[in-house]
Amino acid sequence: MTLATLRDVLQPALQQGYAVGGLVTLGWEEMRAYVAAAEAENCPVILQAGPSCRAHTPLPVLGKMFRHLAEGASVPVVAHLDHGFTYDECSEAFDSGFSSLMFDGSRKPLAENIAETRKVVDLAASGGISCEGEIGFVGYSGGEQSTGTDPEEAAVFARETGVDAMAISVGNVHLQQDQSGGLDEARIAAIDALTDVPLVIHGGSGVPAAQRRALAQTTSICKFNIGTELRMAFGMALREAVTRDPDRFDRVTILKETHDPVLQAARDVLQNLSGR
Repeated sequence: MTLATLRDVLQPALQQGYAVGGLVTLGWEEMRAYVAAAEAENCPVILQAGPSCRAHTPLPVLGKMFRHLAEGASVPVVAHLDHGFTYDECSEAFDSGFSSLMFDGSRKPLAENIAETRKVVDLAASGGISCEGEIGFVGYSGGEQSTGTDPEEAAVFARETGVDAMAISVGNVHLQQDQSGGLDEARIAAIDALTDVPLVIHGGSGVPAAQRRALAQTTSICKFNIGTELRMAFGMALREAVTRDPDRFDRVTILKETHDPVLQAARDVLQNLSGR
């Protein structure tokens, strides 16, 4: 069994200068392809169940799916709750066998975010698993605007919560479909100077691949969340499979054809972050 915690995979990354992919899942097809990609690259992988995934599949089912894949994998696999917005949601993930919880209090005032995140940190610690928190709000492409992370507040947050990983807002946005943006490296350096916790970039699909790799090697950024570019790979493969033969109707036959393209897209992401 290779079920791992966030701490298990991020501390070596921090020490050795690489990052681990937090790959956003929506269903079985992606999960299976992501683990196969990690095995092909011989690197750890973080399977992430975000809000849209949880709206489709209940947390107890997702926990069993993640753990089943981890038990058969030859590399470390983290079963991670992404953007848990309440203690109760994090508690349900804890009870469902997840090995890592992310509490998102980034919209809350600093003191409230610290207090609520600390409760989830304590919950995670009681079961020997990990907790990620977020300071500074990461916005959405075409939607809510970001609020950049204040380095001084990040230092207080990291110290008072005891999180195993800290997500920051440094020019990254969720759901960006191209890599035309880039991260604020001066702000990252300022945060790095005041903290020693592994840092996390949400909305990693919008970050140029070369910058992802460079920051993984030279800063405390140890985890990039990648969702949109992998969902795009899945969508394109599915569309091609459906349109190639309009008479086909068996969903299993059609969905099987998404496996190889998604596996390759995930391999590209993981290979880049590992610095190979």
